[in-house]
Amino acid sequence: MDAVEQTDLEQITLTENAAQAVKDLLTKRNLVDQDYALRVFVQGGGCSGFQYGMALDNRVLSSDLVTEQFGVKLLVDEMSLNYLKGATVDFVDEIMGSGFKITNPNAVSSCGCGSSFRTADSAGGEGEGGSCGCH
Repeated sequence: MDAVEQTDLEQITLTENAAQAVKDLLTKRNLVDQDYALRVFVQGGGCSGFQYGMALDNRVLSSDLVTEQFGVKLLVDEMSLNYLKGATVDFVDEIMGSGFKITNPNAVSSCGCGSSFRTADSAGGEGEGGSCGCH
């Protein structure tokens, strides 16, 4: 469990609202004392080429980058960090619904619901032109 501490300036930022939402989830699922963290990752797919993923995880891999913000541990694998540097994870509660929202400066376009994105390097990727299933 010797994860790399994420200390550079281009880390992922977890807002206070997002941290509170994670704490609420951990409490609701009786996981508070079990050393769970929020894992944020990127995987291929989605209508724009890549899609965001999040999970509660109690496994810290040796290649994970780890930071703790507002009392919540955040885990990001090295591959995902390449696409998420400088991103902000927030929790919004709006009329149209509530949920986690990622604002990513690396995304040049995203689908309507914001769950998938495309970077400048992935232009013309596999998901381009696909149908967004978020409506």
